[in-house]
Amino acid sequence: MSPYPARAVIDLGAISDNVRALDDRSGAAQVMAVVKADAYGHGLVPSALAALAGGATWLGVAQITEALALRAAGVTAPVLTWLYAPGAPLAEVVTVGVDVSVAAGWAAHEVVAAARAAGVPARVHVKVDTGLGRGGVMPADLEELLEVLMAAQAEGLCVVVGVWSHLAWADAPAHPTVLQQAAVFDEACRTVERAGARLEVRHLANSAATLTDPAMHYDLVRPGISVFGLSPVPELGGPADFGLRPAMRLEADLALVKDVPAGHGISYGHDYVTPAATRVGLVPLGYADGIPRHASGTRERWGGPVQVGGRRLGVAGRVCMDQVVLDLGADAPERAGDTVVLFGDGTDGGPTAHDWADVVGTISYEIVTRVGARVPRTHVGAVAP
Repeated sequence: MSPYPARAVIDLGAISDNVRALDDRSGAAQVMAVVKADAYGHGLVPSALAALAGGATWLGVAQITEALALRAAGVTAPVLTWLYAPGAPLAEVVTVGVDVSVAAGWAAHEVVAAARAAGVPARVHVKVDTGLGRGGVMPADLEELLEVLMAAQAEGLCVVVGVWSHLAWADAPAHPTVLQQAAVFDEACRTVERAGARLEVRHLANSAATLTDPAMHYDLVRPGISVFGLSPVPELGGPADFGLRPAMRLEADLALVKDVPAGHGISYGHDYVTPAATRVGLVPLGYADGIPRHASGTRERWGGPVQVGGRRLGVAGRVCMDQVVLDLGADAPERAGDTVVLFGDGTDGGPTAHDWADVVGTISYEIVTRVGARVPRTHVGAVAP
């Protein structure tokens, strides 16, 4: 048993089931499960294996270190990595057969040099900025980039196997930019093919487009947050509406329960003052563990929601670095050691990551990915291939 008085319980079976649901929606397109950022806080390797067991045929990660960790763990499925700076250890990536995204001339030259050093052709996906204004080569510069890559392909140093991009408004499928970006993407794919590439995959759809826009599926979809059971489009539907179930439950053991009188200030600054004699509980999780400080409670309203003994309560007073306080009520039966659930799948009426996101004005992605590294991940649930 971990000595840490809190844990993130990860249901691997839910991850597998979510991928199956996404695969059903993706038609003929393959599924790349995006497991970047330690699998959105769920644990990189266990989550990747669960996604593969659920039918994902690809894995996607932002950082090279994540791709190398997957290979070191024995994962042999296709992996794409895309976020690196000059001087990255690309030869290691090429040697272990990880596909690499290229979005700039300098990156093309470094990937080619890495392939030459490794003695293995690099598998390249060209990323095009179709309108997001973030990563990707601008369409006007694509042909110049392709000159470098296709010359290297002729030498046997690389193979251009994919073209990809990212949507700016995938969570609003009717937004005009979606079709505009698709048109730019289609032309980019034609340009790459005219240059001599024989594409294996074209991919544009993230979680939102995978769930809401079949026209964006192409050969491969790249769901991320939905793999872990959270809705990327809560205004269009919650997890259950898309056949998903949240995989993470964040819980903690009460570290202290005590009685305090009416008018007693709680936590720094006394933003919360007890309106009557009551019993308070100390939850050993704070902003160092990823609990948003914006989820602090005040005299006017409780903060971030929790479930205690089947009751919905909220943070009372300011969120501290390592702890928060709950006003349990005068007759509360809880004792030190009892479990508090901060968020889970919500099926028992408890709070969800989306509920926390609503309180602090963010998205559920941030709530789960910010759970601190010192919080143990406990993986449960059968994962069958």
